[in-house]
Amino acid sequence: MRILVFGAGVLGSLYAGRLAAWGQDVALLARGSRLEQLRRDGLVLFDEATGLEVRPQLRVVDELRPDDVYDLLIVMVRAEQTADALPLLSTNQRVPSVLFLQNNASGPNALTAVLGRERVLLGFPGAGGALDGPRVRYRLIPEQKTTLGELDGRITPRLRRVREALRSAGFPVALSRHMDVWLKTHGVFITAIAGAIYSARGSCTALVAQPDGVPRLVRAVRQGFRALRALGMPIEPRKLAALFLWLPLPVPMAYWRAYLGRPEAELIFGRHAQGAVLEMLEIVNELRTLLRDSRLSTPDLDRTWGAVEQQALLSKGPK
Repeated sequence: MRILVFGAGVLGSLYAGRLAAWGQDVALLARGSRLEQLRRDGLVLFDEATGLEVRPQLRVVDELRPDDVYDLLIVMVRAEQTADALPLLSTNQRVPSVLFLQNNASGPNALTAVLGRERVLLGFPGAGGALDGPRVRYRLIPEQKTTLGELDGRITPRLRRVREALRSAGFPVALSRHMDVWLKTHGVFITAIAGAIYSARGSCTALVAQPDGVPRLVRAVRQGFRALRALGMPIEPRKLAALFLWLPLPVPMAYWRAYLGRPEAELIFGRHAQGAVLEMLEIVNELRTLLRDSRLSTPDLDRTWGAVEQQALLSKGPK
C-alpha cells in the first residue's frame, strides 16, 4: 500500500516509521524545523516497552501535490491544526481514502464538506510518546488499540485493508461501527485527564498524591459520560462505560490511582498533556457546545475543563 502520513509530530512519525519499517511504501510530510531535522538526522523510533530502537528508511516530503498518487492519506495533526490542514488536503483529489487519526469531538462535517463524504475515514491512534530531538520515544497502549471506522458504521473492504496494513506494522487494531461517538467519548475522557494533570502541575505522580485528584477525575468523566447518554449517545468503547458508569466509584478510582502511578503514565498521559494544551482546549470547546443541550450538572468536569483553559492561557504567555 502506498501511504502518505500528513504530520510529523510524535504519532505521525511513529506510525509512518513503523509502517515503513515493516514494508509499506510510506512518505512522511513534515515542515519547518521538523522537516530540516528529519532530513538531517533521519527518524529514530525507540520502544520504551521493549528497548528496541529502529531507524526506518522512508521518504520525507514537504507538500502534497495535486497529482500525487497514494492509496491512503493518514492525517495526524492536532485538533486545532485541522482547519488549516484542510485546504492543503483539498488540493489533491486523487487519494481515495483519507484517514483522520486524531482527536475530534465536533464530528466529521467540516472534513466531509471539503473532501467529500466518500473519502473520509475516522480513527484514533493506540500509542503515546514524546519527541526527544530526532528520537521518538513511544509506547503502544495495550488498553487502547488503534481504532478505525467508516462514517456510516459499515465494515468495508477498504477499512479491512487499512487494518491489515497497520497490523502488519505491529499495531493492534479495532474496527468501530460508532467511530464518531467513540471520539466524543474519548474527548470527555482525555480532556478530564489533561485537566487533572494540569491541576497537579503537569505530573501524573503529583495527581495521584493529591487526596481528591483521582476521585475528582473519575467523577468528571462519569458526569461527562452521563451528559453524552442524555443526548442519546452510547459510550464507546463499552469497557469505558463499564469502568466509569456501571461500577461503584471506588473501583475506577483504585484503577486510575494504580495506572497513573505507573512510570509509563508520564509518557503516555503526562508528556502528551504538556505538549497538547491547545488541542485539549479545542476539544473542550467542542464538547462544551455539544453537552450544553444535555442540561445536566457537571461540576467536576467543569472544574477540570477550567484547568485546561487556565493552562492554555499560561501556555500563550503575556501579550
